[in-house]
Amino acid sequence: MESSRADGGSYTDNLIGTLLAIFGNLLVSISLSIQKYSHVKLAGTKDPRAFYRTKTWWCGFVLTCFGEAANFVSYAFAPLALIAPLNAVSVLTSSILGLIFPREKSKPKDFAKRYGLSFLGCILTVGGTYLFVAFGPNSHDKLNAKNIVMHIVAWPVLLYLLLEIITFCLLLYFYKQHQANYLVIILMLVALLGSVTAITVKAVSGMLVLTIEGTMQLNYPIFSVMFVCMVASVVFQARFLSQACKLHDSCLIACVNYILSTTSAVVAGAVFYLEFNHEDVLHICLFLLGSAFCFLGVFLITKSRKKAKTFEPYVTMDMANGVPTIHDKGLVVQPDFNGSFSYGALVNNDGVTPVTLPVNQDQPPVSSRSTGTTRGLSDLKND
Repeated sequence: MESSRADGGSYTDNLIGTLLAIFGNLLVSISLSIQKYSHVKLAGTKDPRAFYRTKTWWCGFVLTCFGEAANFVSYAFAPLALIAPLNAVSVLTSSILGLIFPREKSKPKDFAKRYGLSFLGCILTVGGTYLFVAFGPNSHDKLNAKNIVMHIVAWPVLLYLLLEIITFCLLLYFYKQHQANYLVIILMLVALLGSVTAITVKAVSGMLVLTIEGTMQLNYPIFSVMFVCMVASVVFQARFLSQACKLHDSCLIACVNYILSTTSAVVAGAVFYLEFNHEDVLHICLFLLGSAFCFLGVFLITKSRKKAKTFEPYVTMDMANGVPTIHDKGLVVQPDFNGSFSYGALVNNDGVTPVTLPVNQDQPPVSSRSTGTTRGLSDLKND
């Protein structure tokens, strides 16, 4: 009877945590879409107000707070291995919203050709979510301060933390000292910090829930330690993600970050909280299969998104030898076209007709750099 009650309570906790995580990710995705709509609406009008002075943006912000709160509480009820992969729900919801509200009209054939991978990715994501939720780890303990301390001092956890710290320091050394701004390195740093975030969020959330239920946990030093580590890891994650967004494509970042962060969180849950100790091989294999389906689905969803075309400048740096030099007679290298052309690559002028350079018949051709240099010296002597 006690074991059946424990199993029933564990199933109930898993169900509550899973539903909270799905609901939270849905709210976050919808709120981000609302905030984006607010920015686009302000950019398309002559409204001088800032974005934080609009009701639409604040509505999205409130929904974001509710969604993140639901995600935070879900860690107290379900294992990390169930909560971490559910971030695919946010990607799936964003993809569905993008399909429902397309910006341009297209024929059914072109629509199917363009969004076929997105439909396939959505199907794989839904199927993978069902697999890892149905066959994920079911063991879950109420985390109080004593249990968390016992998990921390275990030798597998200490070895795992040591390896993680060494790996993080090596990656940070190459990133800072050797300017290794590769996407994998930056997102590996984010994933390592994300594992710490997942461990600490689960601990803080579990102790807060126990405190609300009547068992005081906030007066233990481990709560303060976990809370500080949680805040610090979240802040540094945001910094590395902002650097990655400045250097790389956002769709690629979303895909790779989801895969690396989910993998690190599942490994952290397995090592720190021993979530797979009482699971058989079949359930573990089906859980891994569901996670792989989610990874492939997110990859297909982000791959099919339309990328912005980069503008190629009219004059590049490797063409400097072919550009005529400016002389005292007033010859312009590249004249403006009715004030609409901006020299360089700062403004996209794909719709502007290319302008031919004026040819001066009296001006002798420039043969080499040495000739131009000799002529400049003679002009200085004449002056």
